[in-house]
Amino acid sequence: MELTVVMPCLNEAETVETCVRKAIACMREHGIDGEVVIADNGSTDGSQQLARDAGARVVHIDEKGYGNALLGGIRAARGKYVIMGDADDSYDFTSLMPFVEELRDGAELVMGNRFRGGIAPGAMPPLHRYLGNPVLSFIGRLFFPSAIGDFHCGLRGFRRDSILRLGLQTGGMEFASEMVVKATLQGLDVREVPTTLSPDGRSRPPHLRSWRDGWRHLRFLLLYSPRWLFFIPGLVLMTLGLVAGAALTFGPVYIGKLAFDVDTLVGASAMVVSGFQAVLFALFTKVYAAEEGFLPEDRRIRKLVDIVTLEKGLLAGGLLAVAGLCGLVASLAHWGGRDFGELIPAESLRLVVPSATAFVMSFQTIFASLFISILGIRRSRETPADIAASAAEEAAEAVTRTPADA
Repeated sequence: MELTVVMPCLNEAETVETCVRKAIACMREHGIDGEVVIADNGSTDGSQQLARDAGARVVHIDEKGYGNALLGGIRAARGKYVIMGDADDSYDFTSLMPFVEELRDGAELVMGNRFRGGIAPGAMPPLHRYLGNPVLSFIGRLFFPSAIGDFHCGLRGFRRDSILRLGLQTGGMEFASEMVVKATLQGLDVREVPTTLSPDGRSRPPHLRSWRDGWRHLRFLLLYSPRWLFFIPGLVLMTLGLVAGAALTFGPVYIGKLAFDVDTLVGASAMVVSGFQAVLFALFTKVYAAEEGFLPEDRRIRKLVDIVTLEKGLLAGGLLAVAGLCGLVASLAHWGGRDFGELIPAESLRLVVPSATAFVMSFQTIFASLFISILGIRRSRETPADIAASAAEEAAEAVTRTPADA
């Protein structure tokens, strides 16, 4: 079978029959060997029977959620290619050929673009059309090397085997973002075709919740981009702290009538420590995600981890500790010069704050080196089932082995 059209369904009695008939008619018109699969997520309005009467195959998905329903439908599909779309009659299932032609041409994921194809009046709320979708799509293109203009179009086609290899996991609306992000990161051939969006044919409100589901999409994009979540903010924060701290260590800084002194120096120290920690978190996340298979391995991070060994990290942390200790000894000497009496904060803090900062960063560096070494420990990728199967095969071979073999 060449094509399976998968539609997630939860109480879509008003529109599911129309969607199924349109998809089947399109496949018949163009001579496509295909089927329609309704991934039912617990409908109670008779949607299942209506879909069967229209010619669809219905599979029941117990786990609730848009992503879970779609993933269950994709797994149940028999076609080499899959086109997924909502069963609310907002997408045009009579115009599937642009997706099929791109898939036949070698594409592995073909996204629809509603902004290029046309959005009918009333089909998309203004909040989604002018803020939600454009902003989230822009963030997706910024965070990941993708040229997709409409990250959240629900009508898309793909090679079934290619998408299943991605190991998609999210069960909610963010499933749409996960597919694009992982396909991009894994180097799949991703393309885009114009598609239209019409007002859905239901009388009830949609399942989509604008702010909740928008946040879930944004959260997913952030969690899959340690560079933008940790590294860039941390690097900016640390750089600003270092520049401000270096300027204030030698005396107050005046900008017009504004005077920046040791109070600002303490704030600069906090910025350096927080920024350095965020940069380390970015490194932790990249190493862990690569080891667990959530993200593809970053050659630059792997090279950095190979260069910055545990021993080098411990050495760097030790040098920072020595620098901090020297600063604290100098501050004690300064205190001794005052007969261990009352100090002038504007003088003493210029020694104490940089020294304490160096001490804190030394421990961060040492602990980070130890933690990255733990993350880098190679372990067997075999699951318990794999191990059991291997043991069974060995046992069977042992039973059939003859004394001469032994």
